[in-house]
Amino acid sequence: MGKDVRRLRAFAREMRGNPTQAEERLWGALRNRRLDMLKFRRQVPIGPYIADFVCMEAKLIVEVDGTQHAESRRDSLRDTDLEARGFRVLRFWNDEVMRELDSVCATIIAFSRDASLRQDWR
Repeated sequence: MGKDVRRLRAFAREMRGNPTQAEERLWGALRNRRLDMLKFRRQVPIGPYIADFVCMEAKLIVEVDGTQHAESRRDSLRDTDLEARGFRVLRFWNDEVMRELDSVCATIIAFSRDASLRQDWR
C-alpha cells in the first residue's frame, strides 16, 4: 500500500472523528441501515477523494457541503471523476440537512432506487 493511500485513510479516519454538525445529523439517519435498509459508510476514500457518505450497493455518494463549495470548479471535476468510476454524486447544503432532513432522506431513497435520476439542478 502506498504512502498516499495510507495518508488518505488516516485523514478519512480523522474526519470521521470530527464531523460537521450537518454530517453528524445525516449520519444519525443513515447509520445502521436506518434509511430504507441501505448500507452507508461515512468518510470513505474513493480514488484520491474522500466521500462523505457512500452506499456501495446503489453506487451512490452523498456529499454535505458548506458555502465554500458554492459553484466550485474543483467539486465539478471531482464529481466527473467519481461518475467515471461508476458512482452518482448527490449533494446537499449543510442548511438543507439541518432544516429539511426528511426531504433529504426522501431524495436519497429515491436516488438509491432509481439509477436514472440525476442531480443537475445545482
